[in-house]
Amino acid sequence: MTSAQLRGRDRTARISLYAVLVVGLLFVVGPFVWMALAAVKPEAEIRAVPPTWLPETWTLANFQDLFTRLDFPTYFFNSTLVAVLVTAGNLVFCSLLGYALAKLNFPGRKALLLIVLGMLMVPGMVLFVPQFVLVSNLGLANSYAGLILPYLAGPFGVFLMRQFLLSIPDDLIEAARVDGAGEWRIFWQVVLPLCRPALATLGILTFLSSWNNFLWPLVVATTEDKYTLPVALALYSIGQNRTDFGLLLAGAVVVVLPVLVVFLVLQRHFMRGIATTGLK
Repeated sequence: MTSAQLRGRDRTARISLYAVLVVGLLFVVGPFVWMALAAVKPEAEIRAVPPTWLPETWTLANFQDLFTRLDFPTYFFNSTLVAVLVTAGNLVFCSLLGYALAKLNFPGRKALLLIVLGMLMVPGMVLFVPQFVLVSNLGLANSYAGLILPYLAGPFGVFLMRQFLLSIPDDLIEAARVDGAGEWRIFWQVVLPLCRPALATLGILTFLSSWNNFLWPLVVATTEDKYTLPVALALYSIGQNRTDFGLLLAGAVVVVLPVLVVFLVLQRHFMRGIATTGLK
């Protein structure tokens, strides 16, 4: 086979690969684009059959309803508070536990690691009822503490940080110990600054999960002042006989924007974290 034929075959392979990637991108991005376009359509046009892609009549009435019919600032504050504190708690506690499992020798370390791995295999719904009973017995139902405390640390975050910390050379930590640094100082000043990729990955995944969490806030929050955005949107956009799709789509656009901003800000560290921890 000549060099020209080889170049032609490589070019054909690249074109085929790009075509497949473009089709995959359309399948992934398409629903979000349609959601954003449908949010500026009248209700009748949203329900039209067959559906239209571009709005025939552009309107911001759905967003106006979102900010007037709902106590939007309260719900947005609740979602932000819960997501930020849950993310911060996971970054701190999961990195501490990951450091202990990766770099410290203590009795029961292997058993503790097996427990963490075992918890990864337990479906979240299995723990839902015991968590709710515990929160209720502690008097934390319908409170910010009840929304936040059960999710301040998770086995996935611990395992992720432990896997990343294994890649940090032990000689670096031993050198800090020889210089007289204690374990707390080593962790905060030596180890943690090197964990930015893993922390960015864990932060994005935790923020996304907490921001979109629906079932737990729906059960724990019993008054409107503790509702998060997903719960409020679901309760106010769905009536007994009719669903307000315009309000629902406008709220979905607003809910997606903070997650998109967080990802765009931390995407470089997120990609590095995926590459260095082997996350798939």
